[in-house]
Amino acid sequence: MPVPASGSASPFTAGTLVIMGTFGDRIGRRRLLMFGSAGFVAASLLAAYAPSAELLIVARAVLGVSGAAVVPSTLSLISHMFADTRQRATAIAMWVTALSVGVGLGPEPGLAFAAGAVFGTVFVRRQSVLATPLLDLRLFRNRAFTGALLTLLLGMTALNGVGYLLPRYLQAVLGLSPLTAGLWLLPGAVGLILGSQLTPVLARRIRPAYVLLGGMLISVIGYAMTAAGTGAPVLSAGSAVIMFGVAPVSVLGTALAVGSAPPEKAGAAAATGQTAYDLGLALGIAVTGSLSVAVYRGDIPASAPEPARDTLGGAVASAEKLPDTVGDELLAVARDAFTAGFHAAALVSVAFALVTAVLVVVLLRDVPAIEDGPVNASDATAT
Repeated sequence: MPVPASGSASPFTAGTLVIMGTFGDRIGRRRLLMFGSAGFVAASLLAAYAPSAELLIVARAVLGVSGAAVVPSTLSLISHMFADTRQRATAIAMWVTALSVGVGLGPEPGLAFAAGAVFGTVFVRRQSVLATPLLDLRLFRNRAFTGALLTLLLGMTALNGVGYLLPRYLQAVLGLSPLTAGLWLLPGAVGLILGSQLTPVLARRIRPAYVLLGGMLISVIGYAMTAAGTGAPVLSAGSAVIMFGVAPVSVLGTALAVGSAPPEKAGAAAATGQTAYDLGLALGIAVTGSLSVAVYRGDIPASAPEPARDTLGGAVASAEKLPDTVGDELLAVARDAFTAGFHAAALVSVAFALVTAVLVVVLLRDVPAIEDGPVNASDATAT
């Protein structure tokens, strides 16, 4: 799964994950992985040399679909190759770590919701009566599976709102260059790597629910540091604490989602878990991003130029056209407003993290430690 950062998951990826996961169960995960990898390489080349915006959009769509083929394939192959649950958790931790290192290096809101509700209802009803459904809804009767999905969804929602705004804050408010801002973000990647490596070790001795609980509470400390901090050192340290605390969500959330499903449904379970993860990343930007914008606009005086009342970038552009003193005053007000919105988003992340902490204890407390036995459909009480 992609490491949560300042971007959002491709809708083409999120929209086709379940399809690709089930497809992999039927044609073979290794074969799907090869097709997806080939498609990803071809689409990357097309995007790099696209002569027009339209072709670039097409290439990005193919990249998203190809990524949806790769992600559940790798997770389900890990699940198949490592039958021992201790080894599986360690393998998934290494998988998350590899992605962390890679990232470190390298329409209408009302109509859409209504259409989504209609098609979602139709989908659920159809899947309930099919002999071979695309997504077996009986999986959701398992507390471990449902708890894992909610943990992934809410944990990533808490994370990505702050993760989305932090690079912007470092550059637009503190005035750091992109390179310097990126360097201040590196401790977050280190925190995620360390947390990913430590999680399976702890999960061998402690029930996953309490490992996740501890991680969420640690992340709350990081969010609180972010909500109170203004300087790069404090925010960088807060990011490291957040990522360290969120790491168990990435490792155990995925492991529980896959391990709680029958082997023949591993691809669909992995894809559903990844969908919850990606949806959480998108929701984090949508929820906390909308809040931060609302706070920003509420703090900007009505006398400010219209672009400045919309975004901080608009304020910067407007200030460049004003006399020095007036422009500096506008920038100071806009930066204070953005800071207030950023801190408000961090407080919302605290709330999401606390809700996640409660849910993992309620839904996952009966799942045994990895050392005690396999995580499967019989390990947790059905809902």
